[in-house]
Amino acid sequence: MSIIAEYLPLILKGMLLTVEVAVLSLLIAILLGMIGALAKLSKSRIAQGIAGVYTTVIRGIPDLVMMVLIFFGGQIIVNDIGEKLGLDYIDVSPFVAGVLTIGFIFGAYMTESFRGGILAVSRGEIEAGYAFGMTPLKVFLRITLPAMVRHALPGFGNNWLVLAKTTALVSVIGLQDMVFNAGLAGGSTRKPFTFYCVVAFLFLIITGISDVGLRWLDKRYSVGVRKG
Repeated sequence: MSIIAEYLPLILKGMLLTVEVAVLSLLIAILLGMIGALAKLSKSRIAQGIAGVYTTVIRGIPDLVMMVLIFFGGQIIVNDIGEKLGLDYIDVSPFVAGVLTIGFIFGAYMTESFRGGILAVSRGEIEAGYAFGMTPLKVFLRITLPAMVRHALPGFGNNWLVLAKTTALVSVIGLQDMVFNAGLAGGSTRKPFTFYCVVAFLFLIITGISDVGLRWLDKRYSVGVRKG
């Protein structure tokens, strides 16, 4: 226990970074997911094609491979552009690369969750909005979006829980999250199993709190629809 207490502040500091990566990645995933869902449901074949390629490619490439490709590929692209502009070498932050990669990956999964949620909205509710003289934007914001959230929430919740665990991958690109710091502590003490057990417990705390929040959201958006 004394060994754990010695390195616990370091691991908790990494846990805070893990949560930051997860939350920022989620925001990007929600934005990309909504854009992707609307693109798939649009009448434009070009938009449908781009969204289709996006979701197909992401679901076909392992997350770890995508993380490495974006991190090192991003370095190359950014510095190629910088060289043409006469700029010095630019070192891409592992934090930025990690957030963008995870957000980009889960944007594809959110796309399918949001698309299914929109399709599940009653057509009669939408037509009622138009009958009251609402513009398409108001119908979407006041009718489609709130109803879509209720239908998409189960898939959204699953994606968030998987996303939170996927943040462990940022350790492979050098970001000092709790997995990375646990590796340092385990290497210094020659007790990696002990510290990875601590990390596993901390991930359980994150997912446990998330599960409580998701249950609350489910009850909140199910008011008037079904009994809690």
